[in-house]
Amino acid sequence: MPKPTKGPRLGGGPAHERLLLANLAAALFTHRSITTTETKAKRLRPLAERLVTFAKRGDLHARRRVLSVIGDKEVVHVLFTEIAPLVADRPGGYTRITKIGNRKGDNAPMAVIELVLEPVSPKPKAAKKAAPAAAAPVEEPVAESAEDAAEDAATEAVAEADEAQDAADEIAADDAKA
Repeated sequence: MPKPTKGPRLGGGPAHERLLLANLAAALFTHRSITTTETKAKRLRPLAERLVTFAKRGDLHARRRVLSVIGDKEVVHVLFTEIAPLVADRPGGYTRITKIGNRKGDNAPMAVIELVLEPVSPKPKAAKKAAPAAAAPVEEPVAESAEDAAEDAATEAVAEADEAQDAADEIAADDAKA
């Protein structure tokens, strides 16, 4: 039996490995998240990402390419109609692998591989642009109504009058000492 030249071996021949990965991909698209061994999850990730990229294209040729791998029309339909629109704005990274410890029976390292369906959050601007914005003075919020504006103006006027009175008292005290 020929063995693959690179990558972890999943047992059996190349045809068995291809069918195993196709079944894992079908289960992933059906259930959105599956638990498997770390090795199988790492081998499944590139295949699943490629199939999601085809689904994002959405044309007939892409659908037939995915059907040639998976073979189940219902799973392909779910991939093209439900999953592809959810990841349309995402440039890549459609799957997430989380290690969950070892399996009880044979101590095999296990992992959960799941589809990342959350919307993409915009990247924060560069730190260089954010630093001057943080150093800029913060403006007070705009008053909500005319009554609030009048109260704010009255409060500011009283505060300025108190400051002026304090300054005048200091000057008078300095003049008294001299």
